[in-house]
Amino acid sequence: MPQLKQIAAEVQDVLRRPLATAEVRETVALLAGAAAFVIGFPVSWLIFGGAHLAITGPGSIGWYASVGGAIVAVLAFTAGRLAVRPSDAPADQPRDGFVGPADRLRWFDLVAIGGAYASIAFLGWLGIAQLLELSFIGAPVFAFPGAILVAVAFALTAYVSFLGAARLTPMTLSLDLAVFLVVGAFAAMLTSSDPKWWQDNLSSLGQTTNSAAPAFNVTLIISGVIVTTIARYATAGLPVDTRAQRRGRTLMRTGLVLVGIFLACVGVFPVDRFFLVHNTVATGMAVVYAMLICALPWLLPSLPKVFFGFGYTYVAVIALLAIFFATGYYNLTAVELIAAVLIFSWIIVFLRTASVAVQRDAPGAVERDPADASSPNEDAVR
Repeated sequence: MPQLKQIAAEVQDVLRRPLATAEVRETVALLAGAAAFVIGFPVSWLIFGGAHLAITGPGSIGWYASVGGAIVAVLAFTAGRLAVRPSDAPADQPRDGFVGPADRLRWFDLVAIGGAYASIAFLGWLGIAQLLELSFIGAPVFAFPGAILVAVAFALTAYVSFLGAARLTPMTLSLDLAVFLVVGAFAAMLTSSDPKWWQDNLSSLGQTTNSAAPAFNVTLIISGVIVTTIARYATAGLPVDTRAQRRGRTLMRTGLVLVGIFLACVGVFPVDRFFLVHNTVATGMAVVYAMLICALPWLLPSLPKVFFGFGYTYVAVIALLAIFFATGYYNLTAVELIAAVLIFSWIIVFLRTASVAVQRDAPGAVERDPADASSPNEDAVR
């Protein structure tokens, strides 16, 4: 009896403040995963109806886990955001790194981030099913163990999605962006109906005649929205002492937003239907990126000097790749693929560097950005 009372008291405390500490946050995430398992197992077993299932293909266990995982990811992400309260910033996390509902994340920001989690779940479980199919060629899956496997996939998806929603910071979002880009790109490559797509260019994955077009274009669109969303959070708290530094911070934020907009437009305008617009926005993204790198020491002088050299090296490598393409040594796909990896890896490193710079400075030393003073709790994203 005393143990039951203690457990009941702990559950009540968790429900009152679901994100108060790291331990409580993990407990709630585990409960979300357990709920997904408890609901997912009997529902899956009933749906399978005792039939033998294929690993991949329409009506397979892989397809069911992918679609169901995407739905679970959306539900868990929504629950995680609803659990966040402005007064319940985690005690183990600096207040300037906490992103809660009072920070006025726009609805389309949350839709994009939630869509990224759903897409990762869908494409990730679909890719795992493809690998299992190659490992167990022709093997059927019985209903009972299949239902258990699907329920485990749902539980893991719910756990990760809830934790991601409960702790949205520029640093965690940079990791989400990296995972989403990798999963989306590989899914598009694996599902392409043209095995020779690489002989043309990377954008051929997004052509309307290619079966990989939905995965490729949606990945670019959602990634672009995420970049524009976290551009503000990555720069809002950077310390500024003069009007020129404040203007530099605004220009840096504007440049990152343009990169995100151009990236989304690359997916919105497929190359086979909007050739001129597609190439214009793709080139514009590269140009804006190069301009940001070159102007970074003047825009954000508070960042580490090593990071400036890091960016210059990336620009030099991209320029070298362009020379290789002009001389016929590399084809366009190789240049685009390597340049994309360099650009997005730099953006991810920048987000993490900016987050560290914000946490390094005392909150009182950080000048408030008038553009971000829309909420009394706005320091939470600084």
